Amino acid sequence: MYTRILKPPHRKSFFLFGPRGTGKTTWLKTQFPQALYFDLLNAEVYNDLLARPHRLAQMIPETWQDWVVLDEVQRVPELLHEVHRLIESRHLYFALTGSSARKLKRGEVNLLAGRALTSFMYPLTAEELGRDFKLSHALRFGHLPLTFQEHDPKRYLESYVTTYLREEVQQEGLTRNLGAFSRFLEVASFSQAQLLNISTVARECAVHRKVAESFFSILEDLLIAARVPVFTKKAKRRMVMHSKLFFFDAGIYRALRPRGPLDTPEDIDGAALETLIFQEVRAINHYYQFGYEIFFWRTANGQEVDLVLYGPRGIIGIEIKRSARITDEMFKGLNVFMKDYPMARAYFLTGGDRDGWEGNIRVLPVEKFLRQLHELLEKSVS
Repeated sequence: MYTRILKPPHRKSFFLFGPRGTGKTTWLKTQFPQALYFDLLNAEVYNDLLARPHRLAQMIPETWQDWVVLDEVQRVPELLHEVHRLIESRHLYFALTGSSARKLKRGEVNLLAGRALTSFMYPLTAEELGRDFKLSHALRFGHLPLTFQEHDPKRYLESYVTTYLREEVQQEGLTRNLGAFSRFLEVASFSQAQLLNISTVARECAVHRKVAESFFSILEDLLIAARVPVFTKKAKRRMVMHSKLFFFDAGIYRALRPRGPLDTPEDIDGAALETLIFQEVRAINHYYQFGYEIFFWRTANGQEVDLVLYGPRGIIGIEIKRSARITDEMFKGLNVFMKDYPMARAYFLTGGDRDGWEGNIRVLPVEKFLRQLHELLEKSVS
């Protein structure tokens, strides 16, 4: 059990979203050991509350003053009306977890009208892992907690993909064409950390573009993937219009991505490294509430910066290279970006051990960057 950075709000109900396997339930049981706990993955509990949501009030003792946890609340969205009423009438505190936002995004669902905060749980971070953080493990198996406990983390990830990403999608009725969705997952993995062309993905999956778009929406609603937009604020150049795609964890990406005889290490390992940086930045930014929005930057003529962070603390450009060998050409994108945004901070991350400066660009080994990420994001641009 690793100590998570995320802290619960003080005496305030909250939603906790995150993909399955990120550790939401374990964290809640640690934070609220005396809470009244309802697991909506339990068939008996699920069927009872689905048929009669008002029974929730009867299942909570009248004298109860501790926390109430509803795990996987998206399975019975109607419960939120009852939660709302109990917050108002009995002043109860609820922790509501969800691994899907799809049903909760519908207009008729009661999201408690500001009476509950919203937070997210991500895979483990280098900071949380401490001495157990190993870059080799992160790039191969990712940072889902069970990959550090399972004897065979590769098999666990394959099971996660099969059992959850496919069967759960079918059980929730998110798509009737499971075969096409399975093909889509594999094809989409080739777009990891790349510009996303939905028409191309649709063609390779042999489905209509609207179907492929709906599949991407399913991944986002299940919190399995995110689309990162291009940074265009006060752009001085013509920019690309496509987003970048990221599955939420490097290990999940590796489990989805087939490897053929023509694949080079750069084809898969480079995307895995960029995924790792993305998931770490996203988690640390959220846990410490630094307020950055996450983008990438790419001009129409191909100059690119892998990640751009924009927020009240300033602008940060991050270029990520798996190679230990650094050439002048590798700095070209960051140099062009810094000409357009001279107030920004720039980091060049390398798979080697170089630690220093290239002009006004800070060069750091990937592992050192990840271990110092909290401190680096906390700085404000002077």
